[in-house]
Amino acid sequence: MSSAERPEPAKMTIIGLTGSIGMGKSTTAKMFRDQGIPVHDADATVHALYSGKAGPLIEARFPGTLKNGTVDRVELAKQALGDPQALKDLESIIHPLIREDELEFLELNRQNGCDLVILDNPLLFETGSAGRADLVVVVTASSEEQKRRVMARPGMTEEKFEKLLARQMPDSEKRRRADFIIDTGHGLDAARARVGEIIDTIRSGDLRSKRAVN
Repeated sequence: MSSAERPEPAKMTIIGLTGSIGMGKSTTAKMFRDQGIPVHDADATVHALYSGKAGPLIEARFPGTLKNGTVDRVELAKQALGDPQALKDLESIIHPLIREDELEFLELNRQNGCDLVILDNPLLFETGSAGRADLVVVVTASSEEQKRRVMARPGMTEEKFEKLLARQMPDSEKRRRADFIIDTGHGLDAARARVGEIIDTIRSGDLRSKRAVN
């Protein structure tokens, strides 16, 4: 069969999954994974990079952060958080490496014939990565619930929480840009049902109701 006669490969829909800190994005990503949808986890990729190829690059810019072959996230936060130029330098190291890993993930799943994949990235909008997705799902909750969840984390302080929020686009703007919204404030069962609805809607090709929240 000539190349001209070969059928075109089925389209793979790339779904960007994002949400501010404490909104339940990681839990929601697992719900997609449980439905058999491959997920590229940007945070997990960063963790791996900190123990791999990014380590020496970060140490060169932030001396004293590489300990026993792994970047010390606490020390890195001390040097980078609250310093716009330091954060910019860190992002210039990390983001291209995340993108490299993401491209490998996408190519592998194209070859495997996957129809849907998830790019799980908390800074999808902030890093300009949303344009690489066909559709965007935003995970949200009330500001009160968000703060309650985040402040329950070990070592979290009001100051650190505010600095983390300052790095992220306001939730209201993320929701405005979303194709689908999942409100995790209604409980796990409701969020899981919403994930199923979104998968069914995308696969059906009927996106008329894609902006429905519930």
